[in-house]
Amino acid sequence: WAITPSGRNVSAKTRAFAYLTTPQHKTLSIASEKRLKVLQSLDNLGAGFQLASHDLDIRGGGNLLGHEQSGHIREIGVELYQQMLEDAVAELREKSDRSLTDARAWSPQINTGAAVMLPESYIPDLNIRLALYRRVSEAEKMEDREALASELIDRFGPIPEAAEQLLKVVGVKGLCREANVAKLDVGPKGAVIGFRNDSFANPMGLVRFIPTRPDWKLRPDQKLLVRGDWPDAAQRLAAAEKIMKELARLAKES
Repeated sequence: WAITPSGRNVSAKTRAFAYLTTPQHKTLSIASEKRLKVLQSLDNLGAGFQLASHDLDIRGGGNLLGHEQSGHIREIGVELYQQMLEDAVAELREKSDRSLTDARAWSPQINTGAAVMLPESYIPDLNIRLALYRRVSEAEKMEDREALASELIDRFGPIPEAAEQLLKVVGVKGLCREANVAKLDVGPKGAVIGFRNDSFANPMGLVRFIPTRPDWKLRPDQKLLVRGDWPDAAQRLAAAEKIMKELARLAKES
């Protein structure tokens, strides 16, 4: 039994109806149509969480990446967002406890402007897509990414550009960890690299290397500047990968 707003007792078995209306001469947006389709498909008890997950996937959850919080959940997926949130919380804890040594206690911030996602048109099933986002986020080793790419091709066909770029960004993230790079911003005219705790494993090696590269410069604030000409996002992502390979190599030489 349930109590209605008027105070009248009604049976819990009584079926309720909701009528959704739209303006007569207004065309619905694509996102609105998706929401209505989701509402139609979820008619079972306890479907609220599924509805919330679908809604996050449709609209994104706002800005979250980078120092100025640029980027959207819809571009990286809910699962990868959750991992990044966990990394951010762990990084905040590390500031009060420098003895924390877990390799996943901090997450490099990478901003190249490239679209990084598993498109819905490529993997329509939301649950499968979320599970794959989790696996992609953990595939920082080259062999893991190659195995995952082969699996994607076998299951879903040729990998779209946005998904390829997602795999590359995860690889760059792994290189950032090796080089102790906390933040990497790449724009059309250059890249700025910030080291975690302003430290590098092989500082003398870096100091000797920079004069051999006229496009590299170490700023007074301990950030590394690399000048370049990368007008589109794909070029910036390729440049980020090349820069981080050099820094990871130098770090290993320590």
